[in-house]
Amino acid sequence: MDGPGRFPSSDQGSTAALNAGLAVAGVTAVAVGGPLVGLSPAWIAVAVGGGLALLSVDAASFAGLGGHLLAEALPLGVGEARLRRIAIHEAGHVLLAAENNLPVKQVLVGSRACLRQGLRANGSTELEPPPHAKLPLEDLRRWSRVLQAGMVAETLVYGGSRGGADDRALLGRLWGLSGHAVATAQQEQRRARREVEQWLRQHRGRLEERAAALLQGAR
Repeated sequence: MDGPGRFPSSDQGSTAALNAGLAVAGVTAVAVGGPLVGLSPAWIAVAVGGGLALLSVDAASFAGLGGHLLAEALPLGVGEARLRRIAIHEAGHVLLAAENNLPVKQVLVGSRACLRQGLRANGSTELEPPPHAKLPLEDLRRWSRVLQAGMVAETLVYGGSRGGADDRALLGRLWGLSGHAVATAQQEQRRARREVEQWLRQHRGRLEERAAALLQGAR
């Protein structure tokens, strides 16, 4: 099938939104609070200009991932905790891919590892792409389990999922090409998610171990 064989499992759209949000918040804080503490308009203009310049450099040099790179490098276990969450997500994909006989080509944990591979993402699990655009039902069920496994793993460990927008988009694309009715696709995806949740609960130890191994490899 023509299409990406690499499936980033982070929410790529959140990168630009995060950086833009931080920039707006910083500018607002300086503009409102500056005069209250005696900061001159000239210094406010310099601060605003500097913030916008940093945002431009981030977009040009780091594909908008500068904020994520900084967060992942924070000391006192803060960056480590962020990377561990990404590793949990990717470990879910890896374990369910093995369980469903879908070969994994490469796993990346962290924005720095992804950036080195030219990816604008926080984590990525690269799978062998399906051979045909229109897959039989059983293959669609396998892909439904594997592509939802990262989100389910995150939810199991952290109570919710931050990543997975790309996984959902690809899963919707596969089902859209299949010719099945929307109701059937939704029912099958819900069924697959329940199966993944049950499997990961039974193999929670394996999930933690695989995440730890991925995290070790990311250092």
